[in-house]
Amino acid sequence: MNRIDRLFGISTMLQSNRFTAAEKISEKFNISIRTVYRDLKSLNEQGIPICFEPQKGYYLVNGYFLPPVSFSLEEANALMLVEHLLNAFSDQSIQNHYQSALAKVKTVLKPAQKEKIEFLAKNIKFQIPQRLTNDYQNLSCLQNAISDKCMLRFDYQNAKEELSDRKTEPVGLIFYAFSWHLIAWCHLRNDYRDFKVSRIISIKILNEPFTKENHIALEDYMKLLPVDF
Repeated sequence: MNRIDRLFGISTMLQSNRFTAAEKISEKFNISIRTVYRDLKSLNEQGIPICFEPQKGYYLVNGYFLPPVSFSLEEANALMLVEHLLNAFSDQSIQNHYQSALAKVKTVLKPAQKEKIEFLAKNIKFQIPQRLTNDYQNLSCLQNAISDKCMLRFDYQNAKEELSDRKTEPVGLIFYAFSWHLIAWCHLRNDYRDFKVSRIISIKILNEPFTKENHIALEDYMKLLPVDF
């Protein structure tokens, strides 16, 4: 990768993340930390306002936006392929958001690229097992609650088809055993619980902050699951 492409890649990386550590840039572009500092200085000299916050990393000044990103044909093909995978490993809410995002990507493609993308889409097919068909629409809502650290309230139907009202503090999502699972602190059980997302009914974000501090890390909870990751 030449330096111009690397500088563009670093600027895109900064725009894509709230904070970016120099070590992350070094690892991604296979360059030394000293080269990272030199590249960041060059971007600053070109008018891109890059700031640094101790213990967090580099970031772009609020309100500054880089010009729209262009995509290569290979990158657009990869995004199109992921659309097929989403149909198997997400629900309708995520699929709708992805299709909206992909439509925006296509608007910056050249006519010849769009033609190739459409041709390729017609010639890639997935045979998805019935067990991976997710007809619910909860994942997007759960993602928002996790990122905003807001409580959730929902009815939950267990394997015996028994309904219960749950007020929870969502910690994270894990995909295992061919299903999405919400890991959350349950106020009813006063403990962490594993909720199968397809069994969650009438979900509502309460816009109430968590009452419990220092929730278990999702990586640590995964070690308790009866599956081998």
